[in-house]
Amino acid sequence: MSRLVVTNHLTLDGVMQAPGHPDEDRRGGFDHGGWQPQYADQVMADYMAQGIAKGGSLLFGRWTYEKFAAIWPDQPDDNPFKQVLNDRPKYVASRTLEGPLEWVNSTLLEGDTPQAVAALKEQPGGDIVILGSGELVQSLIPHGLIDEYVLTIHPLVLGSGRRLFRDDGGFAKLRLTDAKPTTTGVLIATYEPA
Repeated sequence: MSRLVVTNHLTLDGVMQAPGHPDEDRRGGFDHGGWQPQYADQVMADYMAQGIAKGGSLLFGRWTYEKFAAIWPDQPDDNPFKQVLNDRPKYVASRTLEGPLEWVNSTLLEGDTPQAVAALKEQPGGDIVILGSGELVQSLIPHGLIDEYVLTIHPLVLGSGRRLFRDDGGFAKLRLTDAKPTTTGVLIATYEPA
């Protein structure tokens, strides 16, 4: 059985929207995009590389999948994440995309997303890692499908934006299993359901 691991960048106030660049996600009039790169350091890069080295597959919601599929196939060969992201099996939850998907090794999940993800978890293999894909994560939380959260919590408060844990998301207890600070003040915190 595989574990489902969420990896997400967050601000102190829980915002996950548009960490990478200003135009990444302007939904809702969000104008704080691109808040994450200034906090990147070798500690975070090494930690993420260790996570990716574990193998397994990737799971995306439509929005994040389309952003990644538009960027990663054309990255320079010296980018250490290019081959991993292109070679790994990728599963996509979407009500609007139609298969076959163009990005190599990508499969569109069929039917009810929580049921399809539960079936994926029953297959042998390494962890199934969700990168970003906040709406997908939010749809899986009530079904108890998330086994681990790896959250890079940035020392920044935005005051607006899409948050990973919504006000109407329900009650959940988590247990801290690891915490690692970076040189830029980011806390890489790993949690499991309590």
